[in-house]
Amino acid sequence: MYNFFKWFYNRIKAYKRDKFLEKLVNRGLILGKNVHIVDSFFFDPSHCFLISISDNCTICPNVRLIAHDASTKYFLGYTKIGRITIHENCFIGDSVIVLPNVSIGPNAVVGAGSVVTRDVSPGMVVAGNPAVPRGTLPDYLEKIKTKSKGKRVFDEAYYIDVMTEEKKKEMLDSCNDSIGFIV
Repeated sequence: MYNFFKWFYNRIKAYKRDKFLEKLVNRGLILGKNVHIVDSFFFDPSHCFLISISDNCTICPNVRLIAHDASTKYFLGYTKIGRITIHENCFIGDSVIVLPNVSIGPNAVVGAGSVVTRDVSPGMVVAGNPAVPRGTLPDYLEKIKTKSKGKRVFDEAYYIDVMTEEKKKEMLDSCNDSIGFIV
């Protein structure tokens, strides 16, 4: 019974999210092909027409794309607005905030929890608050490949929905001396 309610709840949640996303697109949000939006998000609903996400991007949970800045409203009587452009093949990590007038170049990665206040060059990895360059995507991928040498890469049998206590222990042991890896 629990699994049914969990399934039903997730279906309703996905339906509401998809309807909200459809509403934003109808209001002008540009959404490319094969954009994977994981779970919850905030795409500035009152200025969504200023936001564009190109093909083959991943938007992780809790990402906020904010195309306006009302910090001047009280003092000046008007609010700043600006485009947000996320080019193709980008990965935007969990809980990232992207502020107005920012372009994230193709093949860029924005690390979890970053606040993006300036443009991100193509092929760069950025992280932090404010987000700053940490290196190029090829350099980052090479670093991860090197770290993964000799380490086990866990498959789908280790996803949380099918995880056993024995599998949890294997993953924990794999992470004892450094990071682990899963598909």
